[in-house]
This record gives sequence, C-alpha cells and structure tokens, in this order.
Amino acid sequence: MVTTAGLSLLLLLFWLFYDPTKDFEVYNPGMDQPNDSAVNISTENVVIGEHFTKFTDYTSQLSEKWPSFRGENHDNILKTAYPINENWKAKEPKIIWSVETGEGHAAPAIYKGLVYFIDYNEKEKADMLKCFSLETGKELWRRWYNVHIKRNHGMSRTIPAVTENFVVTMGPRCHVMCVDRLTGNLHWGIDLEKQYKTETPLWYTGQCPIVVDDVAIIAVGGSSLMIGVDCKTGKVLWETPNEKNLKMSHSSILPITILNKKMFVYASIGGIIGVSAEASDMGKKLWEISDWAPSVIAPAPVYLGENRIYVTGGYGAGGAILKISEKGGGFSAQLETKFAPHEGLASEQQTAIVNNGFIYGILPKDAGSNRNQFICYSTSDLKTPVWQSGKTNRYGLGPYIQINDKFLILSDDGTLDMIQASKKSFELVNQKKLFDGQDAWGPFAFADGYLLLRDSKNIYCLDLKP
Repeated sequence: MVTTAGLSLLLLLFWLFYDPTKDFEVYNPGMDQPNDSAVNISTENVVIGEHFTKFTDYTSQLSEKWPSFRGENHDNILKTAYPINENWKAKEPKIIWSVETGEGHAAPAIYKGLVYFIDYNEKEKADMLKCFSLETGKELWRRWYNVHIKRNHGMSRTIPAVTENFVVTMGPRCHVMCVDRLTGNLHWGIDLEKQYKTETPLWYTGQCPIVVDDVAIIAVGGSSLMIGVDCKTGKVLWETPNEKNLKMSHSSILPITILNKKMFVYASIGGIIGVSAEASDMGKKLWEISDWAPSVIAPAPVYLGENRIYVTGGYGAGGAILKISEKGGGFSAQLETKFAPHEGLASEQQTAIVNNGFIYGILPKDAGSNRNQFICYSTSDLKTPVWQSGKTNRYGLGPYIQINDKFLILSDDGTLDMIQASKKSFELVNQKKLFDGQDAWGPFAFADGYLLLRDSKNIYCLDLKP
C-alpha cells in the first residue's frame, strides 16, 4: 500500500512539473529542406538529355490540347464543344489506366493524344521526360539525364510546356530541357544553377515553363531575372537584369495584357515584377514592387481585370491586390490592399480561377472558421464571400478546374467532387472516391474527354466522356 502510494505521488509530481514542449522549436519556412550539399551546391556534371529510350511508335487521331500549366489560356478554364459526363449514377467515371511514378506532384500536359510529364527515377537517379498515349496509357519514349536529388515532400513538381514542335521542361534542380514533341530528339539544355547561379527553391523547383511564339520564358532569379530562349536553337534571345537579386519562387509566370501592354508577371522571392512581352522592348523590366514579399510563394499571379493583379502565398502570407498604372509610357505598381488568410481569399498551393467577374479558390488551413472551404468572391471584393462550401465540404491542397459550367475538385485522399459553377451558391453535383490517394496535389489536365490527375506516386486517366 505504501509503495503504491509513493509511486502515485511520484507520477503526480512528474505530471505537474514535466514540460512536454521543452524540446519544441519555432518552425520557419525551409527548416525541412534537405541538408544535402549535393542538392543545393553541386559540382556534379549534369549532361542534360543525354539518354533516350524509345518503346514503340504511335499515332493518334485526337486533337485537343492542355499544353501547359493551367491550360492553353493560363486560366484553368476549358470550354468544350460537348458536355462532360454529369450523371455519375447512370455512368460512373472510370479510371481507364494508371502509371506509377516517383514521389512528387509533377503533372502532365496533353497535346493531340500524347501525354508528357517529368518524373524522377530514384533507382536511376535521373530526371525523366516521359511520353505516353492518352488513350492507352502506354509509354512511347523517354528522354532523361542523371542528377542527384534527395526526397523532400516529393521531388518533381512541374508541368512541361508543349507546342506543335517542342516540349520544354524544368527539372527539380533547375535543369531546363527542350526536345522535339514527336520524336523526343534533344534540342538543348540549360543548367540554371551553373549558368546563372540560380538558387534552387526550398522543396525544389515549382516553376512551370511557358512558351510564347516558340520562345521559352524562364524566371531565372539568379544573375538574370528572366530570360527568353529560342526553342529551336537554344540561343538566349534576351535577358532581364536582376539588380536587386530577386530569387526564384515556386510560382509560375503569367503572360497577360494590361493597359494595352503585353507583359510577363512573376511573383519572385523578394518582390513582384512585370517584364515586357512585346518585340519593341522584349525583356525590359516595366515595374517592380516589394511591399508584399512572402518567403514562400507557390500560386501564380492572376489577373482580376481593371489593371489589378491578385497574388497569394503560404505560411500565413494571405493575399494582396496590386494596381498597375501607366504614365508617359512608364509603368508602376501600387499595393491596393493586403489581407491575412482569415480576412479574405488566400491560397497555399493552387492558383485561383477568375471568370466573369468572380474568383474561386480553396482557403488554407490557417483561414479560421472558413479553413479549407471552396469559396467564391467577387473580383471587386476579395474579403466578403459570395458563397462558400460550408463546414461539411472542406478540401485540402488538391487541384480544381472549370470545364464548361462545372468545377472539378480533387481531395487529398483521391475523392473527386463535381460542383456547379454558380454565382449564387455552392451546389455539389457529384462525388466519387476514385482511388486511395495520398497528397493528391498535382494540377489537372483535360483533353478529348480524358481527365488526368495524380497523387504522390501515381498518375491516373479518368474517362469523363458523356
């Protein structure tokens, strides 16, 4: 009895005085970055595109395209000539093929029946651009090169940019490669780490390249700020100086026209910039603003209309709206407003969709009572929701897309929701658990009735034809 009482007293004292948080430390962005000098400061000689394997010939009669990140118009909206399957009770959407990948979130692009995506093969220690048949899921060829990468919340994260003649990729360690779209023949490669002293972002490269008029546009964030590279020859046609040493983020470049001026808008680490996209002064920096400069940015900028740009970032950065002005041929940007995640539209990973005066997005987990809800705002007011999905319909870091008058949203666990694209209320049309997924975050691609989606280790092809 005495022994029991003494033991009970010791346990009580331990419970009262033990501090379970004594070994805790404040978490800052980048603390989970791999401590591997081979990843960040490398002396290895990477021969971009040196290996090639062909498996089979293939021709396709399919004609539609999803050629780059967020589609052909860079808005994540697709209007098809035919409806997609909306009656899932009568015809269940089915996965017609899948392919295993290395761990990551790199998503495919589609061009006339061919699927292109970049993948990291841990066994071969190689970045691989793979080409598949959209209809059958058979691999046709792969172009690859050896480079050392350490797993860090996945490895590959980017989407190729595809044109009639070229495929341009960005590897996890800032290796840019251009190949022939049909044959996979190598045109050129650029090692941004070595050639431009680019710092690979935390968790590797997230920037998806874009191609305009057969010129690859890359935000370098090293000795140059942005470059334009001829896809056929690999010649650097223009470079934007980087006087303020802005860094590469995970965000991608947005090509838009503001105040009758074509420009490339990029959210770097250190500031948001606008670069001329017109022949008369191509590559000239038009404006720059550092009033809103989060340490981690993944979503791309989006255009709200009325010369206003919306930007958002992770780790509590929230969102901000920039107003672009022009006077005497010179451009400038002002911070119109900014807000915390619980005060208005914010996003940690996916880029919001803007359509017909409204903007749609999924709020991050630090958005208070509205966390993880799919929410609609007017583009004139990003603080007051028009409607929201509610507490029973919450989502994660997965992608969403608008096809005709429907939204598709993929939850982290592989559940696909179809939602009516409404200006008035949230309306869930269909819901289907497609696979037992984990971290299903890679953006969608859709063409010819086929939806491509992925989790951290697989790519799936879903038949959505009516």
